Amino acid sequence: MAATCIMSIHINKGKTARQSIAARLDYIMNPKKTDGGILVLTYACSPETAADEFMLFRQEYQTNTGRTQENEVIGYHVRQAFKPEEITPDVANEIGNELASRMTDDQFAYVVATHIDKHHIHNHIIWNSTTLDCKHKFRDFLGSGRAVARLSAVSYTHLRA
Repeated sequence: MAATCIMSIHINKGKTARQSIAARLDYIMNPKKTDGGILVLTYACSPETAADEFMLFRQEYQTNTGRTQENEVIGYHVRQAFKPEEITPDVANEIGNELASRMTDDQFAYVVATHIDKHHIHNHIIWNSTTLDCKHKFRDFLGSGRAVARLSAVSYTHLRA
């Protein structure tokens, strides 16, 4: 069973929104950690241009709604860690992808990266805070951490069966 946590991604002090999300995406997609990029999956974006695509969705949302926010959440980051030797990198990547799909209901662009550089295999999942139709933002609700853990368990059980 995987341990999970969810974190909001905000604009870092002294950086732009694009620089902030790009730094996180660059970290999770590091080829040294993802078997040369083989263990990176995306939905509704490309690994090479995900940061730009996330910002295009954000810009379109702001144009459509007229809403801007101070201390804006520009994305969400989930870490999903497995026990050492519990799982293969490919299965972990599939589980991460299923978790991202379930968590976002395929309404948000996301990147799933499986890291194999530690004793334990772990996933990083980042999704855009803005929906693909650019009309809504993801709602991080009080129980979202529990929801991520529950969905992670469902994905784990489904793909390990």
